[in-house]
Amino acid sequence: DFLCVSLVNGFVQLRYNLGDKTVTLQTLHKVHANGNTWHSLKAGRVGNEGYLDLDGINVTQKAGPGMNALDAHTDFFVGGVSSLNLVNAVAVENEPMGFTGCIREVVVNDRELKLTVNDPKGGANVGDCDGTVCGYTVCKNNGTCQIGNSGFSCSCPQEWIGRRCEQSIHCAQHRCGPQALCVPQPTSFSYVCVCALGWSGKYCDSKINFFIAQFTGSSYIKYTDPSYGDRDLRYSRIALNFTTSQTEGLIAWMGRGDNEDDDFLGIGLANGTLKVVINLGERISVPLIHSKYSTCCDERWHFVTVVQNQTCIKVYFDEELILFEDIDPHRKYTALNYGGICYFGGFEIGRKVNTVTMGLFQKEFIGKIKDIVLFQDSKKIQLMRAEGYNVYNGN
Repeated sequence: DFLCVSLVNGFVQLRYNLGDKTVTLQTLHKVHANGNTWHSLKAGRVGNEGYLDLDGINVTQKAGPGMNALDAHTDFFVGGVSSLNLVNAVAVENEPMGFTGCIREVVVNDRELKLTVNDPKGGANVGDCDGTVCGYTVCKNNGTCQIGNSGFSCSCPQEWIGRRCEQSIHCAQHRCGPQALCVPQPTSFSYVCVCALGWSGKYCDSKINFFIAQFTGSSYIKYTDPSYGDRDLRYSRIALNFTTSQTEGLIAWMGRGDNEDDDFLGIGLANGTLKVVINLGERISVPLIHSKYSTCCDERWHFVTVVQNQTCIKVYFDEELILFEDIDPHRKYTALNYGGICYFGGFEIGRKVNTVTMGLFQKEFIGKIKDIVLFQDSKKIQLMRAEGYNVYNGN
């Protein structure tokens, strides 16, 4: 499998292969070759449908029936490759060659790649395209970069300070406690503190401990399973209790959530109904839609258990079996390789639920969760040993 974006005879091309055949998209207009114009390029695929957008002009094409997941176990290259042997012969037209020009602001799956000296895994023959110490986004928040004898300096807008205009004036002398985040409130010329897991209070300076976690809709807990290396991932299980008054929200997500091809098992609410989704390698979503169980948003405690026996999925709601389905009788993928990562209530601050779950769930969870058990463990997981923010005592 591969996905490649290249410049061919002045046109930008997107080529991708999901394991069956190669799809090629090409922009309608050529790129200006004067070296002075920056172009905005967006390229990718959703399932087997590719898209290519150059400066706001979009081209799409859908491949025929077949594979719809990109399985590329290689490094990600920008501008060229270390060896031409790494390039599939049909990924580019004619003889492949490295890119000559400038590239900036590369965003992959909503995460910006830092094209600096220290961040990439490697590289060669790459220089500073700007030619000055100011570079592209040295000064944050619309700051103006100025070159001086000792390097650069930033002239900051009124509400920002710091060498790179990275700090709000409202948080310059904040009183937020350990590991807390200071969030500026410009309209009130103040700030609020977002507490790390295990802390509470206006300034997050009160230590707390609890067994019932309360989520506010801008909360999350990220738990790393210490026993992941010893698990038999063909037979997974998660059980928990929850209560809420909301009709939408992500309750639990077993999986890294870094890119669309990661395995996952998700539990949440959609339109007032319990919804379970699972991907063992081919993006198979299993939603539960049953009017009988629309009472899951009644502020009462409900018990949910999801059991994965290879490709057979069982879901219990208040100890009643409500789903028993074999999602792949051919047994192509049978293990839930979730990376030992479990999220509860949402994802890290700045990562939207509908983006990370690719629309499977729409919002963060508002409510309470307790008594979480993984696999056949005899003990509940200790939430206070996880990481998270904005989670409070739900006792």
